Amino acid sequence: MSNIAKTVGQRIRNYRIQRSLSQEKLAELAGCHPTYIGQIERGEKNATLESIEKIASALEIPLSRLFEKLTRQDNKSRNIPLECYELLSSKPKDEQEQILQIILDIDKYKSN
Repeated sequence: MSNIAKTVGQRIRNYRIQRSLSQEKLAELAGCHPTYIGQIERGEKNATLESIEKIASALEIPLSRLFEKLTRQDNKSRNIPLECYELLSSKPKDEQEQILQIILDIDKYKSN
């Protein structure tokens, strides 16, 4: 499956976990089958926009958030800021705040 399908699927999984939802509960809220949610999260299914919209609505996030910062890149170069964004967005809010504080502390230390 495409990198976009895998990235969007991972984002769906991250937001689902942040909201402490099982795949079954998300499927119920979105009007989908739990197996379908699992396939989307693993990037095995190329979901329709309608399905993605229903899932975003069930997760209570704007549809656009699932598609933010999607870029094509060659396999030779890493997009470090995007990797950081993906990692940070996969964490609960309290962990995001802790990670940000650590980064700010490191930056402050290096500046001195």
